[in-house]
Amino acid sequence: MPAHSFFSRLVTCLAAAGLALTALASPLAAEERPAKELFGAKRLPARMATASYGSYAKGCIAGAVAIPTDGPAWQAMRLSRNRRWGHPQMIALLEQFSQDAQQLGWPGLLLGDISQPRGGPMLSGHASHQVGLDADIWFTPMPDHRMSAQEREKLPFTSMLDKSKFLTVDSRRWTSTHARLVMKAASYPQVERVFVNPAIKRKLCETWQGDRSLLGKVRPIYGHDEHFHIRIKCPQGAAGCKPQAKVPAGDGCDASLAWWFTKEPWEKPKPKPDAKPVKPRYVMLSDLPKACGTVLASASPSSEQEMTYQGNGGASSALAFSDGDGATTSAAGTIESVIAADTMLPALIPIPIPRPLH
Repeated sequence: MPAHSFFSRLVTCLAAAGLALTALASPLAAEERPAKELFGAKRLPARMATASYGSYAKGCIAGAVAIPTDGPAWQAMRLSRNRRWGHPQMIALLEQFSQDAQQLGWPGLLLGDISQPRGGPMLSGHASHQVGLDADIWFTPMPDHRMSAQEREKLPFTSMLDKSKFLTVDSRRWTSTHARLVMKAASYPQVERVFVNPAIKRKLCETWQGDRSLLGKVRPIYGHDEHFHIRIKCPQGAAGCKPQAKVPAGDGCDASLAWWFTKEPWEKPKPKPDAKPVKPRYVMLSDLPKACGTVLASASPSSEQEMTYQGNGGASSALAFSDGDGATTSAAGTIESVIAADTMLPALIPIPIPRPLH
């Protein structure tokens, strides 16, 4: 084969390969994968101005910062998940809350999931937590030592419920300090909702002696007997952030709470006769705000440390409180969809009736 023909074919092959690589990197190729895979693969945030885009259950975050794995009054859990990223206002609140919690007699906070580095849908466990404005706090008090990474992965959750009874708080575990901790979380003006198990909400309705106007922020929801979920408002001036409806007036210790103690919330949906199986449809990048495509494609910082929170809403090249030890670079979908909607219940709600033990 003449040399010029060989080189001509070689150039043609290389050009075709280049086009193929370009196609793989294109939004069209990305659209063929569920959004949770795209966002779950990002280990570092988008190096952009901080902004939350979309809603709590359908969005993303640019310029997220990580809370250090260890602070004076907190320890981050389940580090392998890489979900300790959030809006600086969320991270600053957690720092303040951890210090205020100690003033209540609580040893310190064990922090669960906040958001992924760029928010978005998660590979497992949540439908919300997508815009850096949600955070889970364990009901387990912080131990008196700094846990290793392995301990943080293996430490079991502690339920506040008596599992031998239907929706009943276990008086051997639940304390007045637990109650003060939840109500302290609800007291911050930027906190819009605190999600807890219906039994815990009822317990607070029956026993809380403080400002009962704050009880309206405490919302009953499935699960949430081992942790509570804090949600803050969209930051002021955040045009791309979609807020939820305002919490209904009152303390929430009414028929809307009584509904949770009826059969309706716990019954399995009855299948429709002759209904064809519905193939699950994953959330795709095109389902999210357009800005999330830019967030996903944006460059990353040089390291996690560069975007680690240092106090006062900022990030720094040096960790604020962590010495680096332990640092690591089901039904939940249904539960989280209810959290995302958190709509008012029908006006006519049956009075709770006795239930068999579950």
